[in-house]
Amino acid sequence: MEILEITEASGKRNFFNRGKKYFFEFVLLFLAVFLGFMADNFREQYSEKQQANELAKSFYDELKNDSVEVLAKVDGRIKKEQAIEYMVSFFKDSSLTSSSKNLSINFLWATTIRTPIIFTPRTVVLEQLKSSGSIRHFKSKELQRLVEDLSVAIDYIAERQALEAKVYDEHIEPIMINHMDYDFQYKLFSTGIFDRMAQYEKSDEYIPFHLSQTEKINRHDLINALGYYHTNNIKSTRLIPFKEYVEANTALLKSLRKEFQLK
Repeated sequence: MEILEITEASGKRNFFNRGKKYFFEFVLLFLAVFLGFMADNFREQYSEKQQANELAKSFYDELKNDSVEVLAKVDGRIKKEQAIEYMVSFFKDSSLTSSSKNLSINFLWATTIRTPIIFTPRTVVLEQLKSSGSIRHFKSKELQRLVEDLSVAIDYIAERQALEAKVYDEHIEPIMINHMDYDFQYKLFSTGIFDRMAQYEKSDEYIPFHLSQTEKINRHDLINALGYYHTNNIKSTRLIPFKEYVEANTALLKSLRKEFQLK
């Protein structure tokens, strides 16, 4: 009987010891899985944070460059608007055979020069954010909304500039083709284009300029075409979509600086 009791007690101890061993192994396994999960989660969060920081920095640089570029294009538009206003005033009551340096410069800016007014935003990072879904790395809802506002403003500018190009081709380029003094143009641009134009404007140099085919000029038609191009195209694009882009760009730069401590 004593031997049987000892055997039963020993079996209970062995069962208890095995239970402790299995429980300990289970705890170790659970901790290993849990810590592995936590480590993977931490790595994923760290990777996303790093990617968000890199995207934010690249996006910030893109926006900052465009913030300077768009203001230069605004200045170019104002200069073109002023040139068109000069030409409208000229065609109202000035002698078509008169000649002056101001006339030549304003005729060029009104009917020929376009590159200084065309704004093409850099969208490499923006397209990456939109197409790849990387915008999810920007946790701020405000930041996501501002990115969408910027995208809308860029599309609006593209739409308006396409309209301007159509109006220019149909109504303004014919004025340039029919009435440009090409002897003047050849002499002026023999050594360059935009740098040469800026140099000529600032210098005392004078190259004679006379409107061509003045007998074919219909003052009323030219004034209408230039006025429409001025107010319904160049100026309205500057005052609406360009303004909206500048505001979206400024707000995004501010938000990125705040969210990612950028300078």
